[in-house]
Amino acid sequence: MQHIKRFFIGKPLKSSDEGGQQLSKVKALALLSSDALSSVAYGTEQIVTVLITLSAAAIWYSLPIAAFVLILLTSLILSYRQIIHAYPQGGGAYIVSSENLGTYPGLIAGGSLLVDYMLTVAVSVSAGTEAIISAVPALYGNQVGIAIIIVVLITAMNLRGLRDSASLLMIPVYLFVVVITIMILTGLAKISTGSLAFHATSLVGAAVPGITVGLILRAFSSGSSSLTGVEAISNAVPFFKKPKAKNAAATLAIMGIILGFFFAGVTYLNWYLGITPKLKVTILSQVGAAIFGHGSVMFYILQFSTALILALAANTGFSAFPILAYNLAKDKFMPHMYMDRGDRLGYSNGILTLALGSIVLIFIFNGSTERLIPLYATGVFVPFTLSQTGMIRKWWHKRSKGWIGRSLANFVGALISFSIFIFLLMYHLGDVWPYFIIMPIVLLVFYKIHDHYLKVAAQLRLVKQVKFHDYAGSTVIVLVSNVTQVTVGALNYARSIGDYVIAMHVSMDENPAKEHETESEFKKDFPDIRFVDIHSSYRSVSRPVLRFAKIISKNARERNYTITILVPQFVPKKPWQNILHNQTSLRLRAALASREDIVVATYSYHLKR
Repeated sequence: MQHIKRFFIGKPLKSSDEGGQQLSKVKALALLSSDALSSVAYGTEQIVTVLITLSAAAIWYSLPIAAFVLILLTSLILSYRQIIHAYPQGGGAYIVSSENLGTYPGLIAGGSLLVDYMLTVAVSVSAGTEAIISAVPALYGNQVGIAIIIVVLITAMNLRGLRDSASLLMIPVYLFVVVITIMILTGLAKISTGSLAFHATSLVGAAVPGITVGLILRAFSSGSSSLTGVEAISNAVPFFKKPKAKNAAATLAIMGIILGFFFAGVTYLNWYLGITPKLKVTILSQVGAAIFGHGSVMFYILQFSTALILALAANTGFSAFPILAYNLAKDKFMPHMYMDRGDRLGYSNGILTLALGSIVLIFIFNGSTERLIPLYATGVFVPFTLSQTGMIRKWWHKRSKGWIGRSLANFVGALISFSIFIFLLMYHLGDVWPYFIIMPIVLLVFYKIHDHYLKVAAQLRLVKQVKFHDYAGSTVIVLVSNVTQVTVGALNYARSIGDYVIAMHVSMDENPAKEHETESEFKKDFPDIRFVDIHSSYRSVSRPVLRFAKIISKNARERNYTITILVPQFVPKKPWQNILHNQTSLRLRAALASREDIVVATYSYHLKR
C-alpha cells in the first residue's frame, strides 16, 4: 500500500519544506483562478438561455446585463483586495463575517462556502464533462462516470501538494487564456474590417414586445454565476510567497481584468453573431466556430482547452476548501483532523472530504450543470453579502484615511450581491430550496461540534491543586482464546504489571468436553494463574467479557485496586494479511471502551513469517 501511495502522491515532505510549496503569482493564478476564468464558458450562455425564452430579439439585453455583471465584478475585486490586506491569514468571508458581524453570520458564510466548494467541483467537472461529450458525442449517457473519474484524478493531483498541482494546471489554464484572447481579438479585428458578417437578432435599443423587469433580473442573476470563484484567492492568502498579501492582491486584480475582458468579449461577439443556444453545442463553441471556422485547428484547440479548464476548474475548490475547513476547525466548529497536514504538507483530510462530497452531488444531480448552477450561485452570494457588510462595519469602527471610499465599494458589492440572492429566490426557488435545508443542518453540526469541544476542555482542564490517588494494587484480566505463544507473552506482561492476574476464556462450543480442553491445557502450563471459563449461549464474546469485568471491577474498587483488561493479538508480517484473521480484538476494544473504570490495553505478538 505504501508503494502505491508513494507512486501517486510522492515522497513525504519535511515541515521545513513548506516554503518550497508556496506559490508565485504565475502559479497561483493557474491554481486559484481556474474556476472564475472557466465560467466564461457558461456565463454568457446562462444570460442568453433566459432571454431566449421570450424571443431571439431579446438577446441584445445581454449587453447591458453584462455591464452590470462587470460592475459587480469590479466591486467584488476591490472588496476582496481589501479583505486580503486586512486578513492576510486567509479565511475570506468566514473570518471577515465572524470578526465584524458575529459568530452566527460567520458560520453562515463559512458553511455556505464549504457547501459551495463542493458545488464548485461538481459544477466544474459536470461542465467539463459536457464539453468533452460535445466533442465526442458517442460518450453521451456516461456523464456521471466520466465526472467521477475526473474528480478522482484531480484529488490525486492535489494530494501531491500545492506546487505540483499548480505546475500541472499552468498548461491548461494559460492555454485557455491565450486561446480565448486570440478568439476575441480575432473576432473584433474581423468585425472592424467587415470580414465578419453582422447577424444580430436585433439592434441595441430595439423594442422587444413582452420584455419584463422580472425576465431581465432573472437573466442577470443567472449571468452572475460567472463571478463564482472570485473569493478563492482571499481564502488562500497563506499559500502565496512573501509578501503574501501583496502577491495575493495582485493576482486577484490580474484575474479580475482577464475575467472582465473575457466575459465582455464573448457576450459582445455572441450578440453580434446572433448566436442562440443549441442542444449539445455550447455558445462558446458556436462563437469559436464562427470566428475560427468549424473544423479548423484553432476551433479544436478551443474545444480542447475549454474542456480542460472546465474539468480542472474544480481545483479552485480543492485549494480553498481545506484552508477554510482549517480555520473552522481552529475555532472548534469542525473536527480537529482538518488541521492536520498530510505527507505533502497539504490539508489532505479536507481534500478527501471535498472529493467525497462533490461525488455525492454529481450522483444526486446526475451531472447536470444547469440544475447545479442556481444552487451554486446562492452559496456564493450569501458569503459575498456577509463579507462585504462585515467590511463596511470594520471601516466604520476604524474610520482610517479613505474609509468612506472603501465603504462605498463594499456597499455597492453588498447591495448587488444581496439583490442577486433575492432574485435567485424569486426566479429559481425550485433549484435553490435545498440551500435552506442544508444550511440549518450544517449550522447544527457546527454547534454540536463546538459544544463537544468546550465540554471536553472543561472536563480535561486541571484543577488548581492536583491530587494523586494511591492505589493498593492492580488486577489484570487477560483474555484467552486458546493457549498459544501469544497467550504466554500476554501473561508474562500481565504478571509484570499486575498484583493479581486472571485469565478469562469465553467458550461457545456446545460440547462440554471441548469447553474444558482449553482449561485443562491452560492449567497444565500455568497452574498458579486463576482461569475463568464463561459459556456464551449467544455466540457473543463482548457481552460475557463486559459482565465479568463489571463484577471484577466492583471487587477491585473495594480493595482500592486498578483493573486492566489485556487483549492479546498477533500481528501478521504483511499488512494485507490482517483481513484473513478474526477481528475479535477490534470489537472487544470498542465494547470495553465504554467502561470508564477499566483500562484497556493491547498486547501485540508479531509473526516473523
